[in-house]
Amino acid sequence: MAEGLLGRKRGMTQIFSEKGQVVPVTILEVGPCYVTQIRTNEKNGYSAVQLGFEETRRLNKPERGHLKNLPSLKHLREVRTSQIDQYKIGQKLDAALFEVGQKVDVAGISKGKGTAGVVKRHHFRGGPKTHGQSDRLRRPGSSSATTTPGRVLKGTRRAGQMGAERVTASNLEVVQVDAERNLVAVRGAVPGPKNGLVFITKARKQPKGKK
Repeated sequence: MAEGLLGRKRGMTQIFSEKGQVVPVTILEVGPCYVTQIRTNEKNGYSAVQLGFEETRRLNKPERGHLKNLPSLKHLREVRTSQIDQYKIGQKLDAALFEVGQKVDVAGISKGKGTAGVVKRHHFRGGPKTHGQSDRLRRPGSSSATTTPGRVLKGTRRAGQMGAERVTASNLEVVQVDAERNLVAVRGAVPGPKNGLVFITKARKQPKGKK
């Protein structure tokens, strides 16, 4: 199967298992995706397929030339694969590639929270309320030394933009697959807002004791 497919997060709901347990799930509309380009070790130094998702009317001239004899696709992503001989240009891939019980990783862009302080963004506890520090409750405190190094080091946790970054939810179980409507239900939450673009791949990290 393909190493991954593009799709949309359609929202969350809950279903009941065969034992009557409530299972929270996220509904993903996966594909259909089209193979738009094939990269090989001989020509490109690595093997991968480029997938296109979601038709659109707005493409510039280079994009239309790249997608010649293919639908006008809005999103393109490369997926590494070692089984390059199983694909051909124009091949259509959909939710039928996934099966119930399979473990997958789902990547998406998290919800943007705007500018946030260190308490909300990095879970700092803030300063004490006593000893005249009534205005330091949600402040970060000291950020560096004085003479050496005499500056704030890169990577220091400070206030700033929160969210709107790529996040991956790992090892989510596929609970249901509706191949006719290209819907896949995975257990748990998935990054991003409703209708956000997601990239679903087979799980890269398996729990210990499982293959």
